[in-house]
Amino acid sequence: MKKAALHNLGCKVNAYETEAMQEMLEKAGYEIVPFKEGADIYIINTCTVTNIADRKSRQMLHRARKMNPDAIVVAAGCYVQAQEGKEIDPCIDIVLGNNHKKDLIKILEEYSAAESTGDEKTEDGQETRCAVAEIEDINKTHEYETLHLTRPGDHTRAYIKVQDGCNQFCTYCIIPYARGRVRSRRPEDVVGEVKNLAANGYQEIVLTGIHLSSYGIDFDGERHLLDLIRSVHEVDGITRIRLGSLEPGIITEEFARELSQIPKICPHFHLSLQSGCDATLKRMNRRYTSAEYYEKCCILRKYFEHPALTTDVIVGFPGETEEEFRESLAFVDKVDFYETHIFKYSRREGTKAARMDGQIDEQVKAARSAEMIALGERKRKAYEQSFIGKTVEVLVEEDAQLDGKDVQVGHTKEYIKIALQSEENLKNTIVKVRIENASQIMH
Repeated sequence: MKKAALHNLGCKVNAYETEAMQEMLEKAGYEIVPFKEGADIYIINTCTVTNIADRKSRQMLHRARKMNPDAIVVAAGCYVQAQEGKEIDPCIDIVLGNNHKKDLIKILEEYSAAESTGDEKTEDGQETRCAVAEIEDINKTHEYETLHLTRPGDHTRAYIKVQDGCNQFCTYCIIPYARGRVRSRRPEDVVGEVKNLAANGYQEIVLTGIHLSSYGIDFDGERHLLDLIRSVHEVDGITRIRLGSLEPGIITEEFARELSQIPKICPHFHLSLQSGCDATLKRMNRRYTSAEYYEKCCILRKYFEHPALTTDVIVGFPGETEEEFRESLAFVDKVDFYETHIFKYSRREGTKAARMDGQIDEQVKAARSAEMIALGERKRKAYEQSFIGKTVEVLVEEDAQLDGKDVQVGHTKEYIKIALQSEENLKNTIVKVRIENASQIMH
């Protein structure tokens, strides 16, 4: 039995795809082993969102080759997709571009067959990699790559990829070039997977995608994200539906009102911001103003009681003046997010922002990042402390240690992590917990 090791880099979509490839390997008779010495096959699902992600992808590929020089090294995903047309790194044996992860088993078999006949190499040793590489112009792809999971790695919460690609072309982002245009998974296929997961005991479903808000725009008719959520809501056994990152444009009075009438929806919304300064947003090609974004937050708070609003913010974007940063900082303060994920702008080759004038010094980025992080921490603590004295529903997920004591931990619908003590094993059950003090809240 051949031994296969997998390593994931990047987002929740990548994580879903990696778990799906692992399940494919298991069904094909491969033994899954840890990502260390001794594997016959190493599969790295790569990321290219920043130059740092590129470097980590290369490092993991070279690490795999060093761990076993005779192993088959498979590079999948966004980093290798973005390298289309460039010379393949000699440490890689098989390239799987986006939309070809579903072909993993077939390609491994083709590679092994060629290797066994001795026909796999040319004089320079490159033909094998090119002969079995599956990579194409992702921008010409219109078909959604169907992958399935029946038993995700998480024990209580299942992330389900329902959409791929992005049509937005933000000036800092390489993803539309690595993932292609918007492609949506058929709703009946999503519901079928959710039913299987529910039958296996999963209670919470997280719908995720590269640009989730665009779900369904490539279908004929009006079947969009809200319709998919309603369909998932009808599946028996599922008690919670959580949404991945949303774009502000999808939040309308109608959308929020209809969403609030779906009982299983978690009031936890990650609404991508990137900057609170209108001038910076324009350079980013974000297609909304800070005033429009704030209106979306108000709409959500109108229809949901004390929802958890989380976001992403980039500091040090090209041309960001001190005044613009202050404007962004003040806006984040005004919105009162539960959590704010801060990123220092990373120059990404192949994007418009990489060629912009006014690149910011790293020390300035670091200082701005630290200030924004400090604000975010204050906001997080304030939001969490607002739940002290309240009774919440917690989906218990795992055992943990807190201040030397054995506890069980889980998340509220708002995704606040709560610790509780019980002699009973409460894993994968929903219990009501009164939050007496801040020590019950974990991070």
